[in-house]
Amino acid sequence: MPLVGTKEMFKKAHEGKYAIGAFNVNNMEIVQGITEAAAELNSPIILQCSAGARKYAKHAYLVHLVQAALEVNDIPIALHLDHGPDFETCKSCIDGGFTSVMFDGSHYAFKENIKRTQEVVAYAHEHGVVVEAELGQLAGIEDDVKVAAHEASYTQPEEVEEFVKETGVDSLAIAIGTSHGAFKFKLEQCTRNADGVLVPPDLRFDILAEIEKKIPGFPIVLHGASSVIPKYVKIINEHGGKLADAIGIPEDQLRKAAKSAVCKINIDSDLRLAMTAGIREHFDLHPEHFDPRQYIADGRSYIKELVEHKIKAVLGSDGRAPEIMALIK
Repeated sequence: MPLVGTKEMFKKAHEGKYAIGAFNVNNMEIVQGITEAAAELNSPIILQCSAGARKYAKHAYLVHLVQAALEVNDIPIALHLDHGPDFETCKSCIDGGFTSVMFDGSHYAFKENIKRTQEVVAYAHEHGVVVEAELGQLAGIEDDVKVAAHEASYTQPEEVEEFVKETGVDSLAIAIGTSHGAFKFKLEQCTRNADGVLVPPDLRFDILAEIEKKIPGFPIVLHGASSVIPKYVKIINEHGGKLADAIGIPEDQLRKAAKSAVCKINIDSDLRLAMTAGIREHFDLHPEHFDPRQYIADGRSYIKELVEHKIKAVLGSDGRAPEIMALIK
């Protein structure tokens, strides 16, 4: 099956009250773990590459890894650029085989964001590629995206209608309290439950509801939506890591979001934690090993386990591949 865009995915996701998982990829084992899990659960997925991933692995390698995954797994897969910083990067991905790109102009003033997004949309649509844009800024760090807490801002519902109309974008990433990285919140932002576990502040579902009223039926995207699953943090810390007080977005809140207009949920940090947990655990248990296939395979296994969990418990996209394939055909 060839690569697909996200329009059909988002249409069915919105109708079915589920979300498509957008998983960041950097190497072969990550691609394998994600796609094997999705294929076994018959789930559509988005594989996305950040500008940092393209610098690390090179564009051609990433595209061919995803093409190989399509040869092995018969599920709908979209290839997406995550946080494209400028027109040139978006154009390179459009020309180089991506079916979807994100232009991140959220750090610009509103009118400038519109102008720059329009340029990307015009070129992308001419080439049959869909575009995601962003309003509001998420705090945290992800590759080249670095936003201090005091610079973060929620999406303003009164701006979304004009932005979508003027730019012609196909989906919109919003800021309602998610955050990039494994340390999403400061301690003073959180409370502790009876077991002493840190509990982050709730997502701003009131803002999401207002946005849905302004642009009904329009696909919404959540960035910075990793949950920093305690299991993997615990394994990392037990085997030499130092991730005290790492905390993510509660999965019940993400599931609630997936039942609304949120059609795409981005997951990156959880993948990194799962891979790191597998490798750290392997080295600790098998200090005599030096074959990368041995320890990276354990990281890949945890990634597959993680993605299976996300598809079933958070996204609700298991078993949904056939309806999207039927719509595409």
